[in-house]
Amino acid sequence: MMDTVGAFRKAGLVLVVLTILVTGLSTAAQAQEPAAPVESVEAPLPAAPAEAPAAEPQPEDEYRADFDALVESQGQYAYAFEFFALSMVWTIICTTFVFIMHLGFAMIESGLTQSKNTVNILFKNTLIPCIGLLTYAIWGFNAHYPGDFNGFFAFGSPIGDLNADGGDTFGYGGMALAMTGYGDFIFQAMFAATAATIVSGAVAERVKLSSFLIFAALLVTFAYPWVGSWHWGGGWMGSLNGGNGFKDFAGSAVVHGFGGFAALACVLLLGPRAGKYVDGQVRPIQGHSMPLATVGAFLLWFGWFGFNGGSILSASPGPLGLVITTTALAAAAGGLAASLASWVSSKKPDLSMGLNGILAGLVGITANADIVSPFGAIIIGLVAGVLVFASVLVLDNLKIDDPVGAISVHGTCGVWGILACALFDTTGGGYTIIGQLTGVVAVAAAAFAFSLVVFGLLKATIGIRVSSEEETEGLDVGEHGMEAYPHFQTAREN
Repeated sequence: MMDTVGAFRKAGLVLVVLTILVTGLSTAAQAQEPAAPVESVEAPLPAAPAEAPAAEPQPEDEYRADFDALVESQGQYAYAFEFFALSMVWTIICTTFVFIMHLGFAMIESGLTQSKNTVNILFKNTLIPCIGLLTYAIWGFNAHYPGDFNGFFAFGSPIGDLNADGGDTFGYGGMALAMTGYGDFIFQAMFAATAATIVSGAVAERVKLSSFLIFAALLVTFAYPWVGSWHWGGGWMGSLNGGNGFKDFAGSAVVHGFGGFAALACVLLLGPRAGKYVDGQVRPIQGHSMPLATVGAFLLWFGWFGFNGGSILSASPGPLGLVITTTALAAAAGGLAASLASWVSSKKPDLSMGLNGILAGLVGITANADIVSPFGAIIIGLVAGVLVFASVLVLDNLKIDDPVGAISVHGTCGVWGILACALFDTTGGGYTIIGQLTGVVAVAAAAFAFSLVVFGLLKATIGIRVSSEEETEGLDVGEHGMEAYPHFQTAREN
């Protein structure tokens, strides 16, 4: 029985294999035969589709049309519209950097002075940019940049409509001034109040608030634009250096030197703080918060990248990279040099001197950041750091009391920065020591004379100094009726 079943299984297996082989061969043979012709049948043409309704315009189409029209309106500068837009954005960013410098001044001034005068210093540094922005719009801008004028003095006027050319075109200043009229105004306006801020630190802790604010308003409204127009407004300084013009890239002279020498005149009229010079000896009056002073110095360093970087007046990549680099290197070198100088002199490292050394390097490089090499910037910063240390000692020996070192940082190092243009120029600009010295002396003399007259008149009329009782008690209480630290006033200051 088992043999019979096995036989059937084998027979079935053979049958399956044979069936598969026959089927495969048959399929292969059919594939090799030519295919039978297929009778052609003409298919009817499909009906034409109904005309689709016109697509409604999309918002992006409108934006594209507006953008194309905007680019076309640039005329010969249409190819560079994106550069123009980028430059405008860079200018506004730099404007905010310069604006934050006012907070830096407030921090470093209050940190380097006594706590009982903190509110007074903060109040002055709050009002100064308010006054500066308004007066620059009402009078200063059009006196600062008057165009064709007699080269010495121009009357100011309100700014008017600075978008009169359309506001979106190169018509305001072309490729060299790649920004709109309002962009130019707001950037320059942030500079205007800086001169008065420099004076604020030098006269701190004994100046009468009302007198200072009147002086600051007059200085920013009239003197700063007047002197600045000699250089940046197309004035007489263009004839210096054999016609090559006075070199002051971002304001070592017409901003910082101006403020420093204005401060010197005010300090001479005001006199030193009570107790600063006793029996021919210099008595240090310690600042109350070195953390605040350090924060202030770093805010100023940060803001200076906008101060110098924005002064290129475009986002041109070549000079922009150079200016930011030289600015940083000079600041670092100045901080190091001043710190080492004070350390060697007093056998102790002085933080306040290191901070002022950073600012000294920044002031020194401001005139020449676009024409010197990185190595030249380091030398400029090193010299500025030593100069600010020496200047502070000289002023103290002359009993000229400057609580925060503003005269040394901005005045002394401002002069150095102007002279360094002739010494370290790598561009062949033709700047000479005589030409540069002529310009900076003119700025210093004008700032000093204006301040001596105006502050002198205030002294003769309403007075410029608080009473000795108010100075002892502190200007916070005497001038403002409040204290910055009501629960932490030190016994030594009372």
